[in-house]
Amino acid sequence: MASCLNPSDRDIVRDDDLRIPLPDGTALSVRLWRPADADFEPVPAIVEYLPYRKRDGTAARDTLNHPYFARHGYACVRIDMRGSGDSDGQLLDEYTETELADGEAALAWLAAQPWCTGAIGMIGISWGGFNGLQMAYRQPPELRAVVSIAATVDRYADDIHYKGGALLTANVAWSAQMLSYMSRPPDPAVRGDAWRGLWEARLASQPLLAATWLAHPRRDPYWAHGSVCEDFGRIRAPVLTVGGQADGYMNAVPALLEHLQIPVRGILGPWVHLYPHVAIPGPQIGFLQECLRWWDRWLKDVPNEVENAPRVNVFRRRFDPPSATATTRSGNWMSEPAWPSPNVAAGSWHLRPGTLTANPGNHDRGAEVWLDIRSPADTGLCAGEYFAWQGPDQPGDQRDDDARSLNFDLPIAAPLTIMGRARLHLRMMVDQPKAQLAVRLNEVAPDGTSLRVAYGVLNVTQTGAAGADGRLPVDKPFDATVELDMTCHEFSAGNRLRVSISTVYWPLLWPAPTLVTARVLCGQSYLVLPVHQATEQPVPQWEPPESAPALALETLRSRALDRRVVRDLGTGSATVELDYDYGCYRDPEHGLVTGSHQRERYDIDPQDPGSARMQCDWTQTLERDGWWVRTETSTSLTSDADNFYLKASIRAWLNDEPVFTRTFDESLPRDCH
Repeated sequence: MASCLNPSDRDIVRDDDLRIPLPDGTALSVRLWRPADADFEPVPAIVEYLPYRKRDGTAARDTLNHPYFARHGYACVRIDMRGSGDSDGQLLDEYTETELADGEAALAWLAAQPWCTGAIGMIGISWGGFNGLQMAYRQPPELRAVVSIAATVDRYADDIHYKGGALLTANVAWSAQMLSYMSRPPDPAVRGDAWRGLWEARLASQPLLAATWLAHPRRDPYWAHGSVCEDFGRIRAPVLTVGGQADGYMNAVPALLEHLQIPVRGILGPWVHLYPHVAIPGPQIGFLQECLRWWDRWLKDVPNEVENAPRVNVFRRRFDPPSATATTRSGNWMSEPAWPSPNVAAGSWHLRPGTLTANPGNHDRGAEVWLDIRSPADTGLCAGEYFAWQGPDQPGDQRDDDARSLNFDLPIAAPLTIMGRARLHLRMMVDQPKAQLAVRLNEVAPDGTSLRVAYGVLNVTQTGAAGADGRLPVDKPFDATVELDMTCHEFSAGNRLRVSISTVYWPLLWPAPTLVTARVLCGQSYLVLPVHQATEQPVPQWEPPESAPALALETLRSRALDRRVVRDLGTGSATVELDYDYGCYRDPEHGLVTGSHQRERYDIDPQDPGSARMQCDWTQTLERDGWWVRTETSTSLTSDADNFYLKASIRAWLNDEPVFTRTFDESLPRDCH
């Protein structure tokens, strides 16, 4: 064990490879930080349960977070999931019954250790935010509280796979990333001579996850498993739910606040997919202190009255010039005593040609005009990435996408704040049996600069308008509703609120097989906004961000993150290219050198959605003292009117000698996409 001194002169100890035995003989590898005197004065445990490799993948983040909690009287447990990092076994999918059963067994084992009081909390972002909620759904007696960051309550509707029933290209990109992540071996310094056998078994069993996900294009029992919205009442451990409005996952915050019947608190900031004490765009907050108060109340029974705090704290954003690399946002923090908020009321505006008009009714018969939109297949290049994280991946100026959309503007005479999820109700028809819609809510400055405030998408083919054959009626009116993501935003006086409707959103969504003309009936189509009424509420007073000292990694190759849009002036084709070199670093504590490089490419002909192609390539390297491993993975997706064509490969080298090659070649029916 290594030991360090905390700021209050209290020793903590660290075990880098504690082994948790599971009932089937598999063992999970754990890194544990705990107070040195916990053997004599047991403490609660805080668990983070992930497949992202504690040894190197999340080591920098773990070093900021877990020692901080340990210094305040907690045993912090970072578990490598089965089939990942230095643990045994194989990982075959997300959120499987095996994963969750392993988690239950791990909690029971941890609660029985002499240094643990038996009370356990779970914390995590993304995958760890998901399975924390899923574990609470299963009600293990040891689990007393959860902090869930950037998660979701519905694996189909709000995960990385499908959105509004439409296929996200992130579905395949995430599969490509997992193929690369899981291709890396355990560390021989931890697993000894067993490392190679574990690695070879892991490579041989590695699934092409996108094939499974594409085989479930509708919300079926596969997606219901692990979706806590199936029965919110099963969650009985208090939940601190946290999200970022620049992230792909923000809708869990209002859903949990509305439906949980146990103590729950929400924080929704301006951030991308990162922990709030280090996230961009700022402002960051003293998030670890907020977590400590949550743990102290529910794991140590400290009467600090966190249950009496405002139900939710929300950052109200204001107009800033859009930037793909924004590091801060203008705005202010707000508090709400309950959710749904008593300070929010629905306001309706009808669509008229080019404008929005306030009207309390559901119809405006005097303005019934059909308007057409047929977006080119390259509409959406201004969207940024589905998961903005740490590159030039946030939404840019929307005016190019606006030019390819059907727009309705509302001049803002006085500041207008919305808080919640907007909805667009459409009376419409289409000229093709498969169609999708993207709806953006933008704020437009007098110079034409267009900032995306929120958006929503809909696979119209999965609405009730489709027939028994799964096809939409052509040129026949029907109703459809697009729900936009959770947001809190103040529109500035002198600017315009804009609703933009397009029939393509590439490369965020995989396009419909053919270009679609959608017709929207003004007068019977209307926008509903969650309008916030100004009230006197407590203003959150966040402490400055705190953490443990950072991991002193040695930089051997610096990060270089580049994202560009390229148009071929001869053919008109559009290409989005990502070249994210995450650098190469040595961990001075154990000497492991790791490097990672991601390259993605998305191509399309604006007049031919059938030309859509995506390619995702990854390289991983690990080395130490003459031992050197490299893996390369490649994944691509194309389609025609009837099928998806998914291809992938894994190649692995040990000390420059090829040791493994595997290819995948899948054809899957498009069904409703």
